Amino acid sequence: MPYPYKKYNYTVVIGNLTQAGFSEVSAANTEVQPIEYREGNDKRMTVGKLSGLVKYSNVTLKWGSSSNKEFTDWVAGCADGKTERKEVKIQLMDDTNTQVLAEWKLADAWPTRYTAPDFKATDNEVAYESIELCHEGLSRTK
Repeated sequence: MPYPYKKYNYTVVIGNLTQAGFSEVSAANTEVQPIEYREGNDKRMTVGKLSGLVKYSNVTLKWGSSSNKEFTDWVAGCADGKTERKEVKIQLMDDTNTQVLAEWKLADAWPTRYTAPDFKATDNEVAYESIELCHEGLSRTK
């Protein structure tokens, strides 16, 4: 009997760059919106449903602040009208963090929101930044 995968070892690949330093990755989902349809002379007293547009939820990546400005530069480019779309892979790894067990791809992703860390002089916590990515496709490739 196969055991379910554990969710704490993962890698995020953005473009050709592997980013393993994210503390959280929100779940992505796909929704196919139904279109209700019924003809007036239909003998059934129910509404039929057709598949409609597909919507993909945004994905949020959260990481501890550091001197790396790669993501804020990506956001700044989008804000300046130079939106750079990238393929994003979220890879679930085995316990040794050496083998990819499952992989999800986000097509044409780009940052739609950046959140800077909040600060409080009495907190004993890591300063976190986050970026929200919108995309045009979600597929499980492995």
